[in-house]
Amino acid sequence: MKAVIMAGGEGSRLRPLTCGRPKPMAPVLNRPMMEHIVNLLKEHGFTEIAVTLQYRPEDIREYFGSGAEYGMNFRYFVEGTPLGTAGSVKNAADFLDETFLVISGDALTDLNLTQAVEFHRRQGAMATLALTRVDCPLEYGVVVTGEDGRIIRFLEKPGWGEVFSDTVNTGIYILEPEVLDYVEPGRMFDFSKDLFPLLLKDNKPLFGLALPGYWCDIGNLRQYLEAHYDGLTGKVKIKIPGQEVSPGVWVEEGSSIDPGASIEGPALVGGDCVVDGGVKIEPFTVLGRGCMVQERASLKRSIVWNHVYVGSGAELRGAVVCSRVRIQPGTGIYEGAVVGDDSVTGSGSVIKSDVKLWPHKRVEDGVTVQRNVIWGTCLPRKIFGFEGVTGAVNVEITPEFGSRLGAAFGSVCGAGPRVLVSCDSYPVSRMIKEALACGLQSAGAAVWDAGAGTTSMHRFAVRSHECRGGVHVRMSLLNPDQVTLVFTNSRGGNISRGEERKVEGALFREDFLRAEASRVLPLCYVPGVPELYLRGITRDLDVGAIRRAGFKLVLAYDEANLGRFISWLCNELGIKVENACGREPEEEIWSRQAGREKAVALARMVASGGADAGAVLDAGADRLILIDERGGLVQEDLLTALIALLILKSQDGPVVVPVTAPRVIERMADQYNGRVIRTKTALSDFLDKVLSREADDIAQFFLHFDALAALGRVLEFMARQEAALSELVAEIPDFFVHRREVPVPWETKGRVIRQLIQDPPAGELELLDGVKVYHPDGWALILPDPDKPVCRVFSEASSMEIAESLTDFYVKKVDEIAGLKK
Repeated sequence: MKAVIMAGGEGSRLRPLTCGRPKPMAPVLNRPMMEHIVNLLKEHGFTEIAVTLQYRPEDIREYFGSGAEYGMNFRYFVEGTPLGTAGSVKNAADFLDETFLVISGDALTDLNLTQAVEFHRRQGAMATLALTRVDCPLEYGVVVTGEDGRIIRFLEKPGWGEVFSDTVNTGIYILEPEVLDYVEPGRMFDFSKDLFPLLLKDNKPLFGLALPGYWCDIGNLRQYLEAHYDGLTGKVKIKIPGQEVSPGVWVEEGSSIDPGASIEGPALVGGDCVVDGGVKIEPFTVLGRGCMVQERASLKRSIVWNHVYVGSGAELRGAVVCSRVRIQPGTGIYEGAVVGDDSVTGSGSVIKSDVKLWPHKRVEDGVTVQRNVIWGTCLPRKIFGFEGVTGAVNVEITPEFGSRLGAAFGSVCGAGPRVLVSCDSYPVSRMIKEALACGLQSAGAAVWDAGAGTTSMHRFAVRSHECRGGVHVRMSLLNPDQVTLVFTNSRGGNISRGEERKVEGALFREDFLRAEASRVLPLCYVPGVPELYLRGITRDLDVGAIRRAGFKLVLAYDEANLGRFISWLCNELGIKVENACGREPEEEIWSRQAGREKAVALARMVASGGADAGAVLDAGADRLILIDERGGLVQEDLLTALIALLILKSQDGPVVVPVTAPRVIERMADQYNGRVIRTKTALSDFLDKVLSREADDIAQFFLHFDALAALGRVLEFMARQEAALSELVAEIPDFFVHRREVPVPWETKGRVIRQLIQDPPAGELELLDGVKVYHPDGWALILPDPDKPVCRVFSEASSMEIAESLTDFYVKKVDEIAGLKK
């Protein structure tokens, strides 16, 4: 038998679900709506199918093809301009040479089509309408029939005073070919508005049959959700894909579900999904293909399409999330909300009930969205954060993104100059590095690959090989699921904010240089960079003094990434490592917080084991925590002060420190006739000052940004001074610092800083970076965080009690200005 599937609808009432796809291709239980209709037709013996198309016809053609996969034969008929329901079927008139059925491709039903065809033939009808009974017929075309089923009257979307029946038109018709004679070719003509009233007027045999079963035209979001719920509970008889692994829980092939995850049916998990331990998937939830749901995420009565990333602690309640959306940790998306394709919701953001985000939208961290977002940019205009570009592996930072970002950086650098790439020892970092290299080559850059190593090795190699700049890829030190891309200039420092904007502009505009085929330069692998770097950081050390001291150390470091560097350095300097706490292969990459926890454990080992000192190096060897022979921790502000003391006592030139460093450094500088240069907290500004003409001191550069070199310098200082680490620390005058973070929405940060400047200050103001207010007993600095919706408050005073009170005072003030507390 022959049938016509009308599949030309845009589905404007379902937007943003239907932005970028025809409505019949919107998924219900992980399959396009139209596929459920195709299966129904096949079940009732319809194998010759005409498909009428108008909006994005190729989407449907590419998915269904010839129909052979379904044991059917499909022919497609495309409308050049909208022709209405009857007009579109008229397009297929040459194909329709026998009794045929017409059905919409964007509804969901299990009505008995065979019963309708038999009724049509038995009645000798020219046209038969399949009807169904609904509780509220106001939004449908009501059909009134006689006892024999002959149609008496049509009422299109009646008011309650006009409702004479609860039987409505389903849009399923059984027709004889001659009805199409009433339709003028190429003219807008509708079945319910034009053709059927005409047949009724001419007293043609026009019948209606009310059929039991399920029917939903999925005309709005509520019906779209209900269609899923009805499919999961069996209210509509459609095939649920996958295997029923427990009562009411279906899982498609290739998915990995942690035993610690909780899934309560009815629910459907699509193929190739990854569901972590601690995840809660509650009833009436559907996950599409290739989704990743991280620990502690909670989903309830929500429909999630394909390739969606749901971050840890995210909460979805009665929402629809379209394909390729990235839901960052801690996001809340609530009842009736829709997030369009390729959108990103930032960490801690909230999408309120019934809010709809059109495709390609980005919600920044901590932002609450209370109204629909239709217009706006596809991506954030700022991708660089404090340390570089950071994002989730294969979610935000993909090989495709890496290649585009490489092309953007290469376009800013210009064709021809050397650009050095490197990475840490992890496979995902190498993957992104190679993607970056491809993009750089496409822009005409001469790409030099320094292999695997540390960020400091990369900075050294950029300087020593006279490169235009470079990119180092390493696992994030804040989140083991993320990578960070560090972009450097010709001096090895981070590129400036101005250069970052140029890269962002080229990326977002896709304004890339594209080298001619003959001008694409080969990738050059640079041998021996780790060895050159290690010899470079020890070249100016008094190796003999360190060897004679015979230091015994306890170390904690990432064995996979730093093992060869630590081994070489200890051998060169004659260091005996009493205990080494390396990261085991099965352990997560150490975060900075994990490093602090390791330091506490290491301190006990140092104090009890008779070691001269201990050290914790983070995974990238960027940061160092020292432990003196008594088990005292030397980190953060105290380590900054120790580095300043070492510089002041051992060399000429200014000491460079960030604006957040304690003012005790100025007191030490006065004592040693030195000078202090304060910088912004941004790494690019700090590095720029360290490497400036005024203070071009590679040793100071290494002390601040290279844990391996800093460790060597501290040991040299201890050896020359013949002093224990605790004795050196004791030379630093006492100081008391305190810090806190205050949640501040992105949109109010500017108001907070403006108000702090305008209010009568308690003392002298300094505006180098943020707002620094000097008090008689200390100072406080209020600094907007560049990466998070927070302001950081730093205080230093003559006692910890005063420092804490200063911090508390400004935390309260920021809260009041931001309107968070009255």
